Amino acid sequence: MNQARNPLSDVVDVNVPTAARMYDYYLGGKNNYAVDREAAEELLKVVPSTQELALNNRRFLQRVVRVLARDYGMRQFIDHGSGLPTQDNVHQIAQQVDKTSRVVYVDNDPIVLAHGRALLEENENTTVIQADMCDTEGIFGHPDTVRLIDFDSPVVALFNSVLHCIPDSKDPAGLIRRVADRLAPGSFLVICQLVSEDAETRRAVTEFMDINTGGNWGRVREPREVDAYFEGLEILEPGLVEVSTWRPDSDVGPRQRSWEWKEYGGVARRP
Repeated sequence: MNQARNPLSDVVDVNVPTAARMYDYYLGGKNNYAVDREAAEELLKVVPSTQELALNNRRFLQRVVRVLARDYGMRQFIDHGSGLPTQDNVHQIAQQVDKTSRVVYVDNDPIVLAHGRALLEENENTTVIQADMCDTEGIFGHPDTVRLIDFDSPVVALFNSVLHCIPDSKDPAGLIRRVADRLAPGSFLVICQLVSEDAETRRAVTEFMDINTGGNWGRVREPREVDAYFEGLEILEPGLVEVSTWRPDSDVGPRQRSWEWKEYGGVARRP
């Protein structure tokens, strides 16, 4: 979940929270440190719906992968800013549909790399690479990506709850266009990020995360800014929505009830 502005490192700094480890904490994971837990609890004081939001976002990711694998026949996935491994990861869901499905996880956090490689070492159709998710050329040209992904065939590019980690100076909309241009027609992009209609919420959360992560943050944006990410793409039904309402598994499934901010986005096909 965290894509730093600083050069990649193999050193884990346990004194500075990361969005990836905070997210892991909200999901009930164990791959986090005291500093991450403290920051996560402080953020709940600013926006109390944050943990519910994280859980709904994870369920959205799982539904999306299942739908694209089962209903659209997708067998190749690149998960940008994948974060720490947890239950029902992308490869596990996709390979339940077809065991030959191939997944490349991308993150710049060295702890993600360590845990991911340990988890995936016996799965020849899945890999994790350490890279800045804005480095499209480096990701697509990485030997492990080249080994697993056939770019002449459709690919699913996942940007699930990560674009708010990218500052405007790195042009997240430009990143989406660059990736879409490199993918074969019929590919899909899964895009969502944290948004709020309230200017004070956007300011407070952005400031909190920027300070606590040592500048490894972008900003909470407005829904209209996320809408622009999808320009030129064919958006799947039900359109761009708060993610707990994207093709829910049932009418009694969890929904976000508090609206200080929300995870907003959807799924689109490259024509």
